Amino acid sequence: MCKFCSIKCWFIFFNALFLASGVALITIGALQYSTYSNLATFAGRGLFKIAIVLIAVGVTIAFISLMGHVGAFINNSSMVACFICLLILIILMEIVAGAALYMFRSGTSLLQMNSAINTKARGMIYEYSQENRHAINRIQEKFSCCGADSYTDWSRSVGWENHDALPDSCCVVRSEGCGQNMEKVHKKGCIWAIKLFLLRNLVWVGAVCIALGVTEVFGVLIGVCLCLNIKRKSYENLS
Repeated sequence: MCKFCSIKCWFIFFNALFLASGVALITIGALQYSTYSNLATFAGRGLFKIAIVLIAVGVTIAFISLMGHVGAFINNSSMVACFICLLILIILMEIVAGAALYMFRSGTSLLQMNSAINTKARGMIYEYSQENRHAINRIQEKFSCCGADSYTDWSRSVGWENHDALPDSCCVVRSEGCGQNMEKVHKKGCIWAIKLFLLRNLVWVGAVCIALGVTEVFGVLIGVCLCLNIKRKSYENLS
């Protein structure tokens, strides 16, 4: 009986970590939604989907974790077995996703995305169209950058007519008309800032996947033990 309770407690503990990771992904996805929406203006609509994927994965993890919790609390071996199967499926999907990410990192896809960001960002600054102005200014404020490659890009922009000044969103401390003072603006371009942001996010996603993978493997092992113990306990009660 004590052994059964111990296995159950360990299962609930690891499952609680799994649930927490799901809630964390939902929260991060929701918080990053507006950032990725603005980044899509510079780097293409593909980035816009990252936040949605994070939220979707978080919801899936939370749902599977809750199923495991309910199965453990009511000693339902079928629910625990279903939880284990879904967890194994997630692990396999993560392995495939990890392999795809590695191929993306080491192949031509990364170079293509890099080129796409360069072209898109330069075009947005050059045009500075009415529908993209808000997103461009938000990016410059958030990432403390100015222009595509550098602040001098604004002197060649056809959408920005005052070539003797810069948008106020380029200023270190924003105020009305601060773009008139070239000495108090950010000099670095937004392309570099966006790529650095995406690289950090890539590293973060990799670290989360590794942590989730370790938790999931332990969850499967303990889940199998719990499932077998629930069935053994049911047989003993019948006897």
